[in-house]
Amino acid sequence: MAEKKGKYTTVSIPVTLYNRIKRLIEGTGFTSVSQYVTYVLREVVAEHEQASQEEPFTEEDKERIIEKLRKLGYI
Repeated sequence: MAEKKGKYTTVSIPVTLYNRIKRLIEGTGFTSVSQYVTYVLREVVAEHEQASQEEPFTEEDKERIIEKLRKLGYI
């Protein structure tokens, strides 16, 4: 996994976590703890961005809510 050259900043993590990650990535395609942490954070951020763009209720949910409100006399 090649990292693109660009601007970077430093993020601190506990040494114990760093060592656990270092052991975890042994024998994988990850060449550094930073590369692995960057990969994981990109995945997590992308998941949260996608979730925030989705509708919180499906059309079926909306219809059920409207029907319950109708039955209660609010609509």
